[in-house]
Amino acid sequence: MLPWRRLLLRPLAALALALAALTPTTAHAASGPTSGWNNYACKPTTAHPRPVVLVHGTLGNSIDNWLGFAPYLVNRGYCVFSLDYGQLPGVPFFHGLGPIDKSAEQLDAFVDKVLNATGAAKADLVGHSQGGMMPRYYLKFLGGAQKVNTLVGLAPDNHGTTLMGLTKLLPYFPGAKDLISAATPGLADQIAGSDFLTKLNAGGDTVPGVNYTVISTKYDQVVTPYRSQFLSGSNVRNVVLQDLCAVDLSEHVLIGLTDRIAFHEAANALDPAHAKRTTCASVFG
Repeated sequence: MLPWRRLLLRPLAALALALAALTPTTAHAASGPTSGWNNYACKPTTAHPRPVVLVHGTLGNSIDNWLGFAPYLVNRGYCVFSLDYGQLPGVPFFHGLGPIDKSAEQLDAFVDKVLNATGAAKADLVGHSQGGMMPRYYLKFLGGAQKVNTLVGLAPDNHGTTLMGLTKLLPYFPGAKDLISAATPGLADQIAGSDFLTKLNAGGDTVPGVNYTVISTKYDQVVTPYRSQFLSGSNVRNVVLQDLCAVDLSEHVLIGLTDRIAFHEAANALDPAHAKRTTCASVFG
């Protein structure tokens, strides 16, 4: 291999490894059973009148990303659904890699499917990483604001990521950025300063009529700096886990997979009228 090609592939390999940390995935789980969610016979109750749609992160899928949180909501009486999006041709199991605007179109169709099945007028959305940011395109450009009451983002890359500065090296390797855009456009769209994010955030972070909650951790090693996850607007609440429980050490993956402090705060955002104070003790509730 020519020396310049080795130099090019080193940052690309590091970038791919870092992005692989966005969510853990196993090759068999996407076809496995869920535990009480994706039940299209479920009808929302008076207590929880809106179905909840869960939106996985990059390299994730509709099952693995939600093995902790989906049952948590089902056990609390919610109708819960999850989708796969952003599939690339010939790449099974690892989703969220396609162009994000096209992924938002898949979310649009899925929300319609859920609303038709449940008879609800609106849904709530909870997403991890890309799954917390991508729905904003649906809300802003695809009419989703008329169908969604609340968006909760768990470590969402709302203003992109520098991957702890790694993406800033790309200009020093001619062709690297173009290669990422061509091979995995969903990754390129998430780099801070991308054309996609510039369009998404132009004119304001939010749209009227939707409530936004962002739940972040200071120890996020993937969406960096972590404050780039925050949104601005009168209909926004930005939360840092360590402000609620200083000993919470969850990083980017665990915030969506197992962190019950994050789960509790997300449940509060879905039902603010009955919210309970989130503390370290919330891991037991």
